[in-house]
Amino acid sequence: MRATWKKKKSDEELRRELTPMQYEVTQNNGTEPPFRNEFWDLEEDGIYVDIVSGEPLFSSTDKYDAGCGWPSFTKPIRRTEIAEKLDTSYGMRRIEVRSKTADSHLGHVFDDGPGPDHARYCINSAALRFVPKDKLEEEGYGEFKKLFE
Repeated sequence: MRATWKKKKSDEELRRELTPMQYEVTQNNGTEPPFRNEFWDLEEDGIYVDIVSGEPLFSSTDKYDAGCGWPSFTKPIRRTEIAEKLDTSYGMRRIEVRSKTADSHLGHVFDDGPGPDHARYCINSAALRFVPKDKLEEEGYGEFKKLFE
């Protein structure tokens, strides 16, 4: 059943529920290693949800191999669930991508992708949970089955 997320979880709850890598990425703006993460090369149909809140973020229909070693998407399922902000860490100028509901760090968006917007949402697998197409209804995401028709 789909998780219902009402309020920000405590740090203690997050540390208990997330793996150390998931916590580091989502709560401390970390980055997992390229090519050594769960979803960079997953080709199965389904949606990717925020590991913290369960909010739908990306669809496999918008996923592509950008050659960077992290899952890359051309667009989010709902732009209203994505927050973008300037990130000047490490002497770079990038646009950070966060989930609005849980305020989870997801990754970054770049302007070198395919499609009309040229967006490449480069997202950490550790910030995501994958829901396969055949489990969408069962897990409370039935409204997204239409993405695969």
